[in-house]
Amino acid sequence: MSVIAADRKPASDRRPASDRKLARAAASSDRRFAAISHALLILWSVIVIVPMLWVLVSSFKSTGEILSSPFSLPDHWRFENYANAWTDANIGKYFLNSVIVVVSALILVMLLGAMCAYVLARFEFPGRRLIYYVMLAGLTFPVFLAIVPLFFQLQNFGLLNTRPGLILTYVAFALPFTMFFLYSFFRSLPHDVYEAALIDGAGDWRAFFQVMLPMARPGMAAVAIFNFLGLWNQFLLPVALNTDQDKWVLTQGMAAYASSQVYDIDYGALFAAIVITVVPVLLVYCVFQRRIAGSVSQGTFR
Repeated sequence: MSVIAADRKPASDRRPASDRKLARAAASSDRRFAAISHALLILWSVIVIVPMLWVLVSSFKSTGEILSSPFSLPDHWRFENYANAWTDANIGKYFLNSVIVVVSALILVMLLGAMCAYVLARFEFPGRRLIYYVMLAGLTFPVFLAIVPLFFQLQNFGLLNTRPGLILTYVAFALPFTMFFLYSFFRSLPHDVYEAALIDGAGDWRAFFQVMLPMARPGMAAVAIFNFLGLWNQFLLPVALNTDQDKWVLTQGMAAYASSQVYDIDYGALFAAIVITVVPVLLVYCVFQRRIAGSVSQGTFR
């Protein structure tokens, strides 16, 4: 019986001592790596979250409270700071301009980018590879190098200091990234579904809009979020190409409001304006963060 019991020892006990030592060392290394990773993530979360909470709390304080006790809770929660920022600083008008420009540019760039990525990913034609790499090269082109040519082009077309001119500029700079991101999604879609749609009588346009585009919805959602974040926070292009104050976007209005008060700054209203600027971005990210985590992939030419 003792011999049989000895033969039935777990496989881990029958392994050589060197293998068991290596396994324990690997497990210990994994635990150390996990502990260091969690510590760094916690530190990074504190670095990001604490300033955001401080700005949020400060937006309900008066200027005197912010200067005298910056890290305490407000004695009186001043919701009028948001009203002052919305009206006195014209944040409401700039917010509306940003919504019009960003939403319009986002719709156009998603439509054009999806069509471009679909054609490059699904159809074979001469120059396909060249077009792909030319579009890809647009990702490496610095924005500030195009400011002067863009200024004169928009001026010649009568689009300088207009919302349509700014929208078209946003679309032009977001299109390469959109195409690059969506290329791999359309490339990975099954050909059988497309062929079945053609057999059922659908043309190329109908197959794209009713069959293939809905199948790429996760990628569309993810790239739309990335484009929204980038366009919403854009500052250099509107400053150079949109100098009409009535058509300023939110980033321009915030910069002007912060610099116009000089020494007599209403910090409570300023922090309230910052919260108004940041909230849409946070809401979009919080609602669609699963789309971002689940659909990021690398676009490669195959």
